[in-house]
Amino acid sequence: MNAPLNLSPRQLLQQRLQDAQTATPHVTVTPQSAHIGALIGGVDLHQPLTAAEVNTIHSALLQWKVVFFREQHLSHEQHVAFSSQFGELTIGHPVFGHVDGHPELYSIAKHRRANSYSSEPERRPWTGWHTDVTAAVNPPAGSILRGVTIPPYGGDTQWTNLVAAYEALSEPLKAFLNTLRGEHRFSPPAGANPTAEYLELIQQNTLVSEHPLITLHPETGEKILFISPGFLKTISGLHTRESRVLLELLWEHAVRSEFTVRFKWEPGSIAFWDNRSTAHVAPQDIFDLEFDRQLYRSTLVGTVPVGADGRPSTAVQGNPVLAAHGAAF
Repeated sequence: MNAPLNLSPRQLLQQRLQDAQTATPHVTVTPQSAHIGALIGGVDLHQPLTAAEVNTIHSALLQWKVVFFREQHLSHEQHVAFSSQFGELTIGHPVFGHVDGHPELYSIAKHRRANSYSSEPERRPWTGWHTDVTAAVNPPAGSILRGVTIPPYGGDTQWTNLVAAYEALSEPLKAFLNTLRGEHRFSPPAGANPTAEYLELIQQNTLVSEHPLITLHPETGEKILFISPGFLKTISGLHTRESRVLLELLWEHAVRSEFTVRFKWEPGSIAFWDNRSTAHVAPQDIFDLEFDRQLYRSTLVGTVPVGADGRPSTAVQGNPVLAAHGAAF
């Protein structure tokens, strides 16, 4: 179906999803908030999807930025098979490893090595928020997280829509940000003292990249406020205080509640998010509870972001994160 002329990116996404749902009337897409998040029903992820079902899920993902599924108790093999229908999969994590025997999966455990700090970080509104692996020159295109062991309460994850955050900025600030780039790297949050193991891992697998602050979505053309709080450390070319004050303004803006959705996990829940246009935050309340929490994540190989000024991101140190390709581990 030919799209009408002069539609905005948002209207084009809405039209694409409507057309996809017409071809798959059994698939339901239920929005979860004004700007982000939709619950998808009517599909069985244990089995290969039809091309039309893949298109509907992908179309819902592009419009709603993160989509959720319930009652999908997948094995590791089924998780990998489902994910692979949407692109090539990276190694579980380029710094912190992967699940034994399943190089495409990363264990999101309550006390995983990525959280190896010996002191509590300074808590600010954006602490913990991040876009996955933006220290790489080609951050993952998407991430698929599967809930296995879930506490009876607590442990919710939140996502924010970085397209909506960009659109809500003033025009003069947008114009300024379009000219800026920032350095992304792995390091602990402010105030946290990393363990020796954490430092050794990031030193052995150092990734540092410079990304535009405003990127263009490679599929939708939308402008994105690409400012992962967990990875973006400084704005290139600005004085230290200028960089810090501007970043704190943008981070606080990006996690405003109206841009976000909060998901309550259940065993068998799956969250699939567009890593190019979102940031998310892992729950901290689980550390105040005695319950265990175990999830597993796969990630889709991403492309090098391109800024609103047409310039691509550049690698400062480290290699692109490429496909796992079932390598023997």
